Amino acid sequence: MIKPKYKAVVIGGSAGSFSVVTKLLSQLKADFPLPVIVCLHRLKHVRSGLVESIRLKSALEVIEPNDKEQIVGGKVYLAPSNYHMFVEYDGTFSLSTEEPLNHSRPSIDHTLSSAAYVYRNKLIGIVLTGANKDGAKGMKDIADKKGITIIQDPKTCEVDTMPKSVTRLITPDMVLSPDEILKYLNQLAE
Repeated sequence: MIKPKYKAVVIGGSAGSFSVVTKLLSQLKADFPLPVIVCLHRLKHVRSGLVESIRLKSALEVIEPNDKEQIVGGKVYLAPSNYHMFVEYDGTFSLSTEEPLNHSRPSIDHTLSSAAYVYRNKLIGIVLTGANKDGAKGMKDIADKKGITIIQDPKTCEVDTMPKSVTRLITPDMVLSPDEILKYLNQLAE
């Protein structure tokens, strides 16, 4: 078996991103080999509904991880409501109720930055549509560690603030429509 070039995909999104994430996960190949770590801004007092909706569409198992849960390839991990989700060096998640960052908990920056430090040049970071700058610093950390940076094409975003915030800090490796992001990810499974 050929060892994959990358070790993880991390995706962040806010306003308008639920439909994009649902589309990506519904059409991602069932044998996708990497863990897909997803951090979406969500309502903090609504504990259910989002993960169940994504599970219905995804060919991959979708999990809201527990603290210290092991990260495994071929699964989707969704940051739980009202918790920051960090990737740890031992290949687990840690969850935190620290203060919101960029008015958000979960913070996309925390998830992306921690993944950048663990996976370095073996990470693919994706920022989707959203209404604030959360995720921009995390994408800069991914770029600094030589990972791949992808933003949703602002022309295809419901709200283009998040991807445009990334471009103020770095020049992303790719600017892609949701369909192009899906095609790129599915090629990794071949």
